[in-house]
Amino acid sequence: MKRREFITLLGGAAAAWSFPTSAQQPKVPTIGFLGGATWESQWATTFVQRLHELGWTEGRTVAIEYRWGEGRAERLREFAREFVQLKVDVIVTYSTPAVMAVKQATPAIPIVFAAAGDPVGAGLVASLARPGGNVTGLSILATDLAGKRIELLREVVPGLRRLAILGNVGNPLVVLEIGEVQAAAHTLGLDVVTSSEIRKAEEIVPAFEAFKGRADALFVVLDPLISNNRLPIATLALNARLPTMHGLRELVEAGGLMSYAANFPDLFRRAAGLVDKILRGVKPAEIPVEQPTKFDLVVNLTTAKALGLAIPDSFLIRADEVIE
Repeated sequence: MKRREFITLLGGAAAAWSFPTSAQQPKVPTIGFLGGATWESQWATTFVQRLHELGWTEGRTVAIEYRWGEGRAERLREFAREFVQLKVDVIVTYSTPAVMAVKQATPAIPIVFAAAGDPVGAGLVASLARPGGNVTGLSILATDLAGKRIELLREVVPGLRRLAILGNVGNPLVVLEIGEVQAAAHTLGLDVVTSSEIRKAEEIVPAFEAFKGRADALFVVLDPLISNNRLPIATLALNARLPTMHGLRELVEAGGLMSYAANFPDLFRRAAGLVDKILRGVKPAEIPVEQPTKFDLVVNLTTAKALGLAIPDSFLIRADEVIE
């Protein structure tokens, strides 16, 4: 074979070899995961584990961009816009403020919320059965659980008559839930002696000053501002001798008295299932909003003892978790 023919043949072979290589590297779908705070990363881990069970491997068949708002509304809006610029294929988030920030940033990119208190009442979806638009996910039934939580408080706080409420009114869901708590308390014959409406962390301490000596227990309405300040809230409640009811296990772990709420790890596993459907071609508008199927009652026995409360054994037996 002549030298020129050999070089021509070699060049043709090289071109043939390089073409399949590029063809075998299609762009993998990208998920934008917008979390409230880095301490909640265990929920992201649960989400990714379920994705893997469904056939998606992070770094190989799917890419995930993580962002954390750290309780700041402006960061949520900033990261929502960033996901739009990155042209992610689906955005996963939770809490009403985060979902609203993402929804305002894009009417086109599919959005899955792993946990939202009242998706219809907050205007996130048109209805549970027919979400419409580009948003779907899972509700935590926050506003529907007010009565049950107050009843649980009554079982462990002897002579409960006066109830205080702490909530961030900068969150529209919290405003809805405060109304539900007030209505449920009145139905159960309790007086709502004060409802401290905060908007920032600096207002938490003054709120507790208003509670002192006026309430027998405190209903804490869950939202990112509250969860990110769970340790000072637990300390202030203990100092004020106030038994507390929460909507998240982690606040009880931080020192709150008890919580009754949807099981968050289960919600994030199910959110992964919704993302799987979307990545395989189903539109969010065609996926009904799901409701929780697992609820956990968590009690902090150490806090109960510090408050001088004797939790009945019959109550502890019903608890899903007792922290000691």
